[in-house]
This record gives sequence, C-alpha cells and structure tokens, in this order.
Amino acid sequence: MANTVCRWGILSTADIARKNWLAIKNSGNATVVAVASRNVEKAQKFINDCQAHAPFEQAPAALGSYEELLARTDVDAVYIPLPTGLRKEWVLRAAAAGKHVLAEKPVGISAADVREMSAACAKHNVQFMDGVMFMHSQRLNALRAALNDGHSVGRLRRISSSFSFAGSDEFVKGNIRASGELEPAGCLGDLGWYNIRFTLWAMNYQMPTKVSGRLLSQVRRSDSGSPVPTEFSGELFFDGDVSASFYCSFLNENQQWAVLSGSKGFIRVPDFVCPFFGSEVSFDVTNARFAPRGCDFAMEDHTRRVSVPEYGNGAPNAQETNLFRNFSQLALSGKPDTAWDDITLKTQQVMDACLASAHQDGKLVELGR
Repeated sequence: MANTVCRWGILSTADIARKNWLAIKNSGNATVVAVASRNVEKAQKFINDCQAHAPFEQAPAALGSYEELLARTDVDAVYIPLPTGLRKEWVLRAAAAGKHVLAEKPVGISAADVREMSAACAKHNVQFMDGVMFMHSQRLNALRAALNDGHSVGRLRRISSSFSFAGSDEFVKGNIRASGELEPAGCLGDLGWYNIRFTLWAMNYQMPTKVSGRLLSQVRRSDSGSPVPTEFSGELFFDGDVSASFYCSFLNENQQWAVLSGSKGFIRVPDFVCPFFGSEVSFDVTNARFAPRGCDFAMEDHTRRVSVPEYGNGAPNAQETNLFRNFSQLALSGKPDTAWDDITLKTQQVMDACLASAHQDGKLVELGR
C-alpha cells in the first residue's frame, strides 16, 4: 500500500463507532472516507453528528449498504462494530474484498468462527484485530515493568478483576446485548472478554489448563429465543500455581478494577478498561508490612502510585487513538501481524470454555495444551 494515510470505512452506525471516529481523526495516520448502514439516512445522520463534533476536512460518504462500502477502492480498512451474531459474514466478506479488519468484541460466536475469520484474513493478506483499546495503552508497559521487577509483586499467584455497569430496564428489554441471537454470550462477551484478556495479558498469554464458570443471572428478551447472561463469574487455573477470578455484570454500577497479587505485594488498577477522565493513567503498588512492636501490632501500608502521561479519552495519546494508529501502521505496512489473531483466538477459547462450564453448573472444563 503506497498511501501514508489509512482510509477507513465504518460498517455500522453503532454508538461505539462515535468514539472511534474521534480516535481515527486524532490518530495522525488515518481518515474516515465512508460510513455504511442499511439505511442511507441513518448513515448520513451519524456522519452529520460526528462531523459537528470532530470534523474531517472532507466529510465521509454516506452509504446505504455494507456491500457498497466493501466495493469502494478508496477504503483500505473497515471497522466492524456489528452485533456478534452478524459479524462473521462481514469479516469474511471484507477480507475477500482486500480490506483490513478491526472487529468489535466478542469477535465470534465460537472459537471456530474466529479461526475462520483469521484464516480468511491471512488468505487475503490483511490485518485482523479485535477492538480491545486497553491493549494499546502505554500503562501496560509500566504494569509489565512492575510485574517483572521482582519486588513490586514478586511471584505472581492470583489475578482478580471485575467489570460491570448497571443497565436500565429499557436496556434489558431492548438492547442488542440482551438478545440471544445477536449477543448470545451477554455480559460475558461484552464485559468478560476484557477480564479474560487482561488475565491472559498478565500471564504472557499462557493458557489456563482448566476453567470454571457460573451463570449468576440471565435475561430473555421478549423477541429472543434464548436467554443471555447478565451476571457471570469465572475461575481460571494455570500451571505454576497461578489462579484468576473475574466477575462481570449488567446489573451492578460501574466498576472496572483489577488486582495482581504475589509473594511480595500487589498491584491494583482501578480502571483497567476505560481510564478515568484526566491527563494520566495510573495504578497502585502496595507492599504492606506487618510490624509488631511489643504489644503494638501495626500493619503498615507502603503504597506507591505509578502514573503514565496519557489522557483517559478523546486525545491524540489516548488508548483508543493508539489502537487506530497502531492498526493503521500495520495496514499501511502491508505486513499483517498475526500475533493479534492468536491473542483474539485465545480470548475466545477461554470465554467459550467458561460458558460451557456455566451450562454444566460450574463443572471444570479442561483446555487443550
């Protein structure tokens, strides 16, 4: 690809695409050239709204079909925030059209779907990646340094995380994430994907040997044939005596914390998915010390804050901007990085195993070595 700017098409007018419109604009090496919807008026309204907030010099074209977007010769990459139940078809068609593909998560209904999508992208020599923004935050570099320094955490033994938001009654009744056909993994796919990904990242993508999942609550939308999880917990077990737990929910108010515990201390990240608003991202390292002195038993805190200069959102150095900048660089290079395919597949495999366990009342499910 001779271009120095990656030309994006957005396939769907999902709300999350508004955030990523701004990320593309801020990236410095990308632009949006077209937005497609099943309804051209809807695509035009999306463009008008986004142009009013973050205008491109040339307004993107509004298209009334996804096929039109994939047929355009001025589109290098497509962002696909379609529901999971519809996504595979359009990833396959985008790859066949020679478009690089950034897909929202969960990427597929099953690991078999992810393998098929990955194979199609490899066949057509296009980049494939999921849209997990925190993977592109500079905070991860600082976290890895703390995990590896030998004294902040020591030997890693336990990873815990929680990601939730409280959906309204209207959300449960009408949102696609409560549809068994469109989003069959419910909160596990929408939120738990991040918990699992963070755990795998902390473990350098070592796969768990076995997992257990618990379906704590579920909902069936009136127009849906099957219920979806609205509250879920999971346990992951790794070689080396490391374990992990996670909780995700559409029922509890915003929380998105992660804790990495070891033989010498622990790290707490209060906002591992969506960084809190501000000009830096951070985490705390605690090396608490029990210091008895005669009859005085003192537990000393010894917590230090590690910060990284990076805006929480909507800025040229925010994690979502880094995502689109990094993806665009790969697309422009013409040399896809298949490590992202492997990370995506592993996340899907763990999620699938957790869901299979939950459907067996928490029975341990082993993952192949």
